[in-house]
Amino acid sequence: MLEVKDINVFYGAVHALHDVSLNVEGGEIVSVVGANGAGKSSLMWTICSVIPYSSGSIMFNGEPMPGYADEAVKKGLAIVPERRHLFTSLSVKENIIMGSWLRDKKDKDAIDRDMEYCFSLFPVLRQRLSQRSGTLSGGEQQMLAITRALMSKPKLLLLDEPSLGLAPMIVESLFGTIQRVRESGVTVLLVEQNAMQALAISDRGYVMETGRVTRTGSGEELANDSEIRRAYLGG
Repeated sequence: MLEVKDINVFYGAVHALHDVSLNVEGGEIVSVVGANGAGKSSLMWTICSVIPYSSGSIMFNGEPMPGYADEAVKKGLAIVPERRHLFTSLSVKENIIMGSWLRDKKDKDAIDRDMEYCFSLFPVLRQRLSQRSGTLSGGEQQMLAITRALMSKPKLLLLDEPSLGLAPMIVESLFGTIQRVRESGVTVLLVEQNAMQALAISDRGYVMETGRVTRTGSGEELANDSEIRRAYLGG
């Protein structure tokens, strides 16, 4: 579904991504793990056509990734950005509707069905529809950010640090929901500092350090790797 090949990204004179390659097959959950500053978010925004790359290629379903973010969304790609970036002055319902902005408004029944599906994932949002999104708890905001992305009807969902700042109990529930999203037919590319939990639900994973992919393998292989366990668990 997604093939990233030898991409290089610069911020001015700073070389942020060095010949980064990865691939995601349809139906997979693939994780990219690494410390803060490893280049994970830069990779995600580059895939979404927000940050340009100087060399390499990105293919989505066999075609070059469009050069503009809205075109990428129309092709079936959606991102839940780090720290959510909700429209905090708008209500929960208005944020959800914004997620379906590029869909055919004549297909209201399908949009309503997708909204109901999202409420099955996150029932609390149904009770918060008229509430301003900026007043939600951190966990509820993350639920809303995922719902907004799912309302675009993505084939590939990119999740950038979804567990950031959330209580452990909320994180456990969230990772269970990510598995349910995959079971519904949506492929998932997940970026996480919470490496062990991310790898536990992933088919495959990539480890990034200072803008480079340094290791790849199945989720189980990487989770059981002694060096990775030392790096993320201290032993």
